[in-house]
Amino acid sequence: MKWTVSSWFKQEAVLCVGFKSLRAKMSCGHAVTPMSLTEHCRRLLDQRQSRFVCGVCDADWSFQEVRKMALLTPEEVKEFEDKKLRNAAKRSLSIREGSLEVLQTCPEVVLDGVKDAEGPLKCPSTRACPTCGLLVRHDGTRCKNVGCTQCKVQFCFVCLRISTECQKLNPESWFRVCSTGVAPRQTSIPVWQRR
Repeated sequence: MKWTVSSWFKQEAVLCVGFKSLRAKMSCGHAVTPMSLTEHCRRLLDQRQSRFVCGVCDADWSFQEVRKMALLTPEEVKEFEDKKLRNAAKRSLSIREGSLEVLQTCPEVVLDGVKDAEGPLKCPSTRACPTCGLLVRHDGTRCKNVGCTQCKVQFCFVCLRISTECQKLNPESWFRVCSTGVAPRQTSIPVWQRR
C-alpha cells in the first residue's frame, strides 16, 4: 500500500478517535494516545482476550509496551494483569472440560440458508473452532461459514474445514452442503498452536 498523508491519517484515526492529547508511536508503527490505548486494551480484555493487538494491523503488543505507552496507573496495571491472567486461564483450563460436554449435548440447528437434497441442513448448534478450539454457536441464519472471534479464522460450520479449504473442494458452495457431508459431533477440542 502506498502511504499518503491522508491514508496515514485515516489509519491512525482508528486508534485515536475522540482523543486530542499527544500521540505515541507503537512498535507496529501506528500512533495512539494514552487514553485511546487504555480504552482499546480494556475493551480487548472485556472481550476475554488475553493478548493486546493493534486495532489497525493486528500486530501483537507486549504488556510492557502497553503499560508504558498508555501511562497506566498502578491500579490499572493490577486490573489489566488480573484480567489478562483470568482470561488466559479460562481459555486453557476450565473451559475445556465444560466445552466437551457442550459439544456432545448441544441441540441441532437448522441452517436455513444451506440446502441439500432433503431440504434445509441440520448440524450441531455449537462447534469448536478447528484452529483454536473456541466454542462457536451458529444461529441458523445466513451461510455455513462463521468467523472465530479469538483467532479470526473463518471456517465451515458443516464440514469443519477452514473456509478457503472448503471452497476449494466445493467451489461457490456458501449455501450448499459440502461434498464430504456434515462432520460428526466433535469429541475433542483443538489446541491453538500460535507461531
